[in-house]
Amino acid sequence: MATRTTSEPGGRTFLQVAIALQTLAILFQATTAGLLLSSSHGEVLHSVGARVMYGATMVYVLAAILAWRPGGGSPRPVLHSTGFLLLASVQVVLGVAHRPAFHVPLGVLMFGLSVLALGRELSDRTRSGRVRPGPVQVPAGKRS
Repeated sequence: MATRTTSEPGGRTFLQVAIALQTLAILFQATTAGLLLSSSHGEVLHSVGARVMYGATMVYVLAAILAWRPGGGSPRPVLHSTGFLLLASVQVVLGVAHRPAFHVPLGVLMFGLSVLALGRELSDRTRSGRVRPGPVQVPAGKRS
């Protein structure tokens, strides 16, 4: 039989990069949140980081849509990325309102969910992006 291959659309790589960027931006936010307590520059860094994180979340939505549309696959990444955009919007509102009792736990939740999304996307790639050989057919005269 012939060898079957599964092709991975280029949008999947963009999706992985977008999730990684979002995860790093949220990690940067956690770092600068700590700087808020100890440095005068912490507030500026946290404010700039918030804009970068929000932009990274919008890029994640775009990447999910681009990865979904050409292949007609599952819309699940689009739903996940839209949920992240909603969480990021709530996070910004809570931060502007100076509500750390809700802002900080939501940030921790977002970081955990972003790491899970990245791990899921990378594990999906390793399962579906490799060549999978079909069953091996041994000619009748060559069996041992």
